[in-house]
Parts: sequence; C-alpha cells; structure tokens
Amino acid sequence: MNSSNKIFDTNVQQVKYMVLKEVIRRAYEGGLDNILMEAPKQIIQGPKPDMRCCIYKEWAILQERIVMAMGGHKDNPNVIEVLDAACDECPIQGMYVTPACRGCLMHACKDACPKDAISIVDHHAVIDKTKCIECGKCTKACPYTAIIAMHRPCMQACKVKALSMDENGKAHINNDKCIRCGACIVRCPFGAISDKSMVLDIVKMLQESENNTKYHVYAVIAPAIVSQCRFGRVTQVVTAIRQLGFHQVVEAALGADITLWHEAQEWAEKKVMTTSCCPSFVDFIEKNFPELRQYVSSSVSPMVETARLIKHSDPTAKVIFIGPCSSKKMEYRLEKTEGMIDSVMSFEELQAFVDARGIDTTQMEDTELDNASFYGRIFAKSGGITQGIGDVAKSLGVEGIKPCTMSGIDECKMALMRLKMGKAAENFFEGMACDGGCINGPLCITHGPKNVAEVDKFGNEAKERTIDKSVMLYKLTQK
Repeated sequence: MNSSNKIFDTNVQQVKYMVLKEVIRRAYEGGLDNILMEAPKQIIQGPKPDMRCCIYKEWAILQERIVMAMGGHKDNPNVIEVLDAACDECPIQGMYVTPACRGCLMHACKDACPKDAISIVDHHAVIDKTKCIECGKCTKACPYTAIIAMHRPCMQACKVKALSMDENGKAHINNDKCIRCGACIVRCPFGAISDKSMVLDIVKMLQESENNTKYHVYAVIAPAIVSQCRFGRVTQVVTAIRQLGFHQVVEAALGADITLWHEAQEWAEKKVMTTSCCPSFVDFIEKNFPELRQYVSSSVSPMVETARLIKHSDPTAKVIFIGPCSSKKMEYRLEKTEGMIDSVMSFEELQAFVDARGIDTTQMEDTELDNASFYGRIFAKSGGITQGIGDVAKSLGVEGIKPCTMSGIDECKMALMRLKMGKAAENFFEGMACDGGCINGPLCITHGPKNVAEVDKFGNEAKERTIDKSVMLYKLTQK
C-alpha cells in the first residue's frame, strides 16, 4: 500500500486518510495532546484553501475529522456522526418545478396531486411545500418532465429515512431509525458524514501486548480485502498486517464456512429463515419488520464465529476485525457477540495504519492464506451465501431450500414485504445492506464491478472446495 499514487475513489476519502494517518503517527510518536491545534495546519498548510471557501473553514473541518479519528463524541452511541462544519446545508429538497414547465392546459400535475399542493400561477405550476408530501405523482404526470424530485444526496442514500435537516439546515441522524449501513458516508459529496475510528484503541492494544508477549493480538480479515489491494498482492498485505504487530492473520471466511454449516441445519428446523451475517440487514428487520424477527438466523456472523475459534484456543487473545463495513463497528459491541471482538478497523484505516508506520506493501514477502474454503471466501459478494447454502445443505441431507438474494436495502424491503404478507415463493433470504455486498461496503478503499471478479478469483484459489475441515476445526474447539 503506497500512498504516492491515487488509491481512493474520492478526494473525501483522501482527506480522511490523511487525518487518520496523522493521528496514528502521533499515537506512536507522541503529540496527541496538541493535535487539534497543530495537525490541521500540517495537513493543509494554507494560506489558500484547497477545497473550501477559506482556510479557516478547512481547518475547522479537519478538527472535526480528527475528533472522529480519535473515537468521536462519546455521548453519541451511533458509530456514524455528522460533521457540522463540513455539512454544506444543501438547499435542494423536495419537488421542484423547473423552467421546462410549459404552462400547458392539461394541468395533469395538479390533478395528480393527492394533497392539492399544486396551483397554476401565471400559467406555471407552483408547489406549496407545506402541503406537499413528496409522493412523486406530479413528476410522473407531467408530459414535459418539468417537475423533478430534488433531495440531499445523504437523504436520498438513506433508505430507512433516518436523515433529516435540523433547524439550521444541517443533516441530522435519527439514531432510532439508523441501521449504520454507511450509505450516507459514501454519498455525501462534502464528506460531512463519517464513521468513528477506533485506531487509538488498536494502537494501545498492540503496544500493551509488548510484541505479543503479554497476550496475542489477532487480525481477522474480511474476504472483501482481496478487492482492496491496489498495491501489492493480498498475500503481501497479510505480511504488512503482521508487520504492524499482529500475532496472526486469520480469514473471516473461516467463520463463514461454519456459519453456512449452522444455517443449513437451522433452516432444516425453521423452514423459513433470513441470514444474520450483515448487521445492518438484521437491524433493518428489527426496526422495520419486527414481526419477522423469528425468522432471523440465530447464528452469529462470520466475524464473531472466527473470533470464537481464536479465543477458544487462545483465551487471552485480543481480536481485531478488519473489513469494509461501518455497521461492524456497531455489531462488535452487541451483547450477543459475547465480547469475542475487541475492536474493528476499516480498510481505509488499514491503509492509513500501514502508511503511518512506513510499511511499503509492494516490498513485502508473501504470507499465504489457507484458512477457509471457496464458499467462505465468496461471502463478500451478494449471492455468495446463496451460492453456498444449496451445496452445504445437500451434503447434510437437507432439501427444499429456495433462496432469495437481496442486494441493497430496497431489494431487502421488497422481499421482506412479500414474506410478511405471506406471498414469498422463497424460504431462505440472504440480505446485504450494501448494493453488491461487502465488496461495496462504505469503508472500502475502492468500489466497483471489478471487485466481484476479484472475490470469485480469490474463492477459486482456496485449497479447500468444501467446508469439511472448517467444521472439523469448529467441533474440536467445542470439546
């Protein structure tokens, strides 16, 4: 991982990376006490601003980013927060009549409005915002497409309507509705919404292990990491992680193998079930379809399952999960995870960590990975669980599974609605909050369709074609 080339999709990620890198560097070398005053001027020196209206606004935003990089505001339980100084207070919202309005005689928009919010003034449509419910019927009715729906990018990205504007026009997150999927993080063009970082906790954990002599620190890496290695091979990245001070690197795909085994057996009992691997998907069900909770698999996620294996064999171990997901930063603290995970690091943070420590991934030797099977590795993509559940169930003598793959919250909502109404033809529901699955998680370094090919290739490189050895290892740890 070499920061001299462009490795991130956006400039927002680049700024976030620079802040994380500086926080990690200072955590090792000292200087955290004065970081809020000193670091912004080191990251963007001025006097001319790079991106904002003035250098002082840029410094103020960097201060907020530093707070997030150091753990965020402790009084806010959400792992995602709005950076007030960065929020552009986007003025666009709701239904908007464009100059394309021809003042036609039909007045189809007015007739289509269920709330009588549209009137015709001087031969042009005018929308009363106090009446408009933003149903969109007027946009479909207009023969000139002269009425359009304009929403803030963050609000448009949030499929659970957890985002609104406060009295000052700033974005506001309703924690009771938020499922921590991180879609708003990706879509905000100003980077005004961010995840909290636990890098300082991880630095402390590594340092206090005294080179793994007091306890061992393990890294559990999500299979999506294979699509994130812009510089060097995944086997070189594993070596780089070891160079950071981790005792061992283990594939979360190992836990995915075991999750498949558990879920195939659980489905045989329930006959109707949803997956539990994506914490945002589970949170979405609990908050929006509480009557379907009974169908959610009781199996823990692959992240937790892998950590269980580690801690059963090494009870004093500390386990850090490295992945693409903001909701994992929420999941690891849930009571049902039983403290198996000690902290979470994103792929973005891993990039900053490696660079802050002066490690050039391209110069690393290879450390082979052979923890998991083909099936466990393809969990990273939407449809990966579905692809594996049929074969695994068949090997266990379980028949009758009719899977449904749901990619993104919109698809999840439609399929769950069919299940709720008793109209679903399927009986096994694989849900992923992110479109395309974990390979497009909000904290990925890069996003795109090529990531699917990388995951498939990684899966095909697995030495094991079945989950048998993973299950055998699991059974040994239960004795």
